[in-house]
Amino acid sequence: MLTKLYIDGKWLDSSDGRTFEVLDPSTEEVLAQVAEATPRDGLKALDAAVAAQAAWGKTAPRARAEILRKAFELVTARTEEFARLITSEMGKPLAESRAEVAYGAEFLRWFSEEAPRVSGRFTTAPDGKNRLVTVKRPVGPCLFVTPWNFPLAMATRKIAPAIAAGCTMVLKPAELTPLTALLFAEVLTEAGLPAGVLNVITTTDPGAVTGPLLTDPRLRKLSFTGSTAVGRKLIAQSADQVLRVSMELGGNAPFLVFGDADVDAAADGAVLAKLRNGGEACVAANRFLVHSSVAAEFTAKLADRMKDYPLGPLVDAKTRAKVTELVDDALDHGAQLALGGVALEGKGFFYEATVLTDVPADARLLKEEIFGPVAPIVTFETEEEAVRLANATEYGLVCFAYTRDLNRGLRLAESLETGMLGLNTGIVSNPAAPFGGVKHSGIGREGGAEGIEEYLETTYVAVSDPFGSI
Repeated sequence: MLTKLYIDGKWLDSSDGRTFEVLDPSTEEVLAQVAEATPRDGLKALDAAVAAQAAWGKTAPRARAEILRKAFELVTARTEEFARLITSEMGKPLAESRAEVAYGAEFLRWFSEEAPRVSGRFTTAPDGKNRLVTVKRPVGPCLFVTPWNFPLAMATRKIAPAIAAGCTMVLKPAELTPLTALLFAEVLTEAGLPAGVLNVITTTDPGAVTGPLLTDPRLRKLSFTGSTAVGRKLIAQSADQVLRVSMELGGNAPFLVFGDADVDAAADGAVLAKLRNGGEACVAANRFLVHSSVAAEFTAKLADRMKDYPLGPLVDAKTRAKVTELVDDALDHGAQLALGGVALEGKGFFYEATVLTDVPADARLLKEEIFGPVAPIVTFETEEEAVRLANATEYGLVCFAYTRDLNRGLRLAESLETGMLGLNTGIVSNPAAPFGGVKHSGIGREGGAEGIEEYLETTYVAVSDPFGSI
């Protein structure tokens, strides 16, 4: 098990020798002691990224593509090793960890195919006097801060397009789940990634370690996935150096079920949208808005499916306490319990799958991310009311909607304030699609053809009319 910092192609202890504990959330036992990076280590990692940038940026696109393709093959071949590590440090069931490995690896394959396709354009100016040439080049050294809920996929979703574009990187993985990122760094080294292109620093004090990097003029981009509160602070810190920023922040996803929906399909989709990753996902359905004519049927079918769904523990005691607090608050305000509502006793941070009905508008869990296996249900009467309730949030990451009416689906796509819409499906994430939100849910897109643009600058060259001297 890798537990050291990875800087300039070397595995290093912290400069002051300190470590921190990583726990198994299912047993609360210590998995490993991991190097605790210092601000000095962070700057050393940036030094390595800066030193490697010029040569890496000039590397042939096909060479970068081959490294990504090799990494895809290596991660896929080591699926079981990655899955067991993800389960050990994050807590999700092995089947879901295997699914994450497949999902995370696909970013490597997708961007291996995008790397050779980076291109500019050549056009004639409207007045005919000049030729307009645009060329793409890498943004430069990047800082990535990734969350704990998808420790492999959130790393590959940033690292793969950066490699494809020719950028170097410093990665700061979440303190709760650093082991997967370190294993991935080893895989990239085996795949042929040169020293200094990727550097990994682990710490429980990210502000102290990454703060100096954000004020360093050599850093050119920040990509962060996490809470909106932290994202706001990082955007403010990035302003002094006018950094390019990508922010994938909080969500409050509505799940709409209309009266004409296939209720069985909606219940199946709701389970995926709510319980994938135990509800610990920014794209997890957070509010279930159900037409009154099908509310009783949907509630019964959702509760029946959720009660048998295999759940792992929540990631830590703090997360479980927050879920408990939100459920208790809803019940105190008049919500009714249809399923669950209990934190399980004994070792591990387990919480029962929970369904709440008659949830009042002032309940906190309709406004805050639950990040747990809790489904609050609210009814509506008209499409206009459903859209109003769905948009009544500062967030706009993803929405889900079930309806048999194609015209309604198209209206929702133009009316819902969201970066993504799952229409008659409970999963929207796909490496070939642009992932991201609007409003307080973020800036920029990850994945798809749009994903690599986040790591490219455009240079415009004006060329005098080649016929002007004839």
